[in-house]
Amino acid sequence: MDGKVISFRRGMHKYKPRHFIIQIIGIGNKETAKKLVGRKVIWTSPSGKKIEGTISNLHGSKGLMRAIFEKGLPGQALNDKIKIEEKVVIARY
Repeated sequence: MDGKVISFRRGMHKYKPRHFIIQIIGIGNKETAKKLVGRKVIWTSPSGKKIEGTISNLHGSKGLMRAIFEKGLPGQALNDKIKIEEKVVIARY
């Protein structure tokens, strides 16, 4: 799945450098977005460096989500593509 980094998570006086608002292509409501909470998110820089994060919660009712990265993304990541890993199902015997 592909998505897009929309913005930093911010308030009136400060922002959180590791928290980002992301939008997944093809998801437009809360119900379908809830299924993606907990998945890994990967942003790849133009030089090939990868920064990983996880989808932590929903943001609003139009399908936007909050992602927390292991370290902050640079400003060039805004409006850039991200990749969402598919959920891995572990079989229990």
